[in-house]
Amino acid sequence: MAWTIDTSHSTINFSVKHLMVSTARGQFEKFGGTVHFDDASPIDSTVDVTIDAASINTKDAQRDGHLKSPDFFDVEKYPTITFKSKTVKHIDATNAKLIGDLTIKDVTKEVTLDVEYQGQQKSPFGTTNAGFTAVTKFNREDFNLGWNVALEAGGFLVGKDIKIEIDLELIKAPETAAVA
Repeated sequence: MAWTIDTSHSTINFSVKHLMVSTARGQFEKFGGTVHFDDASPIDSTVDVTIDAASINTKDAQRDGHLKSPDFFDVEKYPTITFKSKTVKHIDATNAKLIGDLTIKDVTKEVTLDVEYQGQQKSPFGTTNAGFTAVTKFNREDFNLGWNVALEAGGFLVGKDIKIEIDLELIKAPETAAVA
């Protein structure tokens, strides 16, 4: 069954170590895609998401400008980030591993997201909605996001590991009537 992402009730957040002593956080504000979620057979589900790389927001305009530059996402040349699932590994009634291809800039790598199903609910507006959370971590240098500055006391300005935390609310697409 096809579901659409309710972007007004969903977030794609990220975090990375800054100066080796704190965590910088941000999010992508524009994204969309489709999910084919089969509650009877979750391993047959698929996910296809596209993120507008220029919609990055860390609450610091100067840093956001740098992240959009060729040092990082190069949004003029690579305007989107994509994730396309390849397989789902069932863990238990509410948990699974979603494995797929993440493309950032000109690099595509397989990543695994730890997904938790939050359940379904009928809304007061007549829709059926479902919730999911997902978490993954990857080395940003694997995606040519390698800009950095060495610190005087050792270490680097920006950590290598990026943690992604996703909260998705999906809306079930209306079923079309069978043609007689």
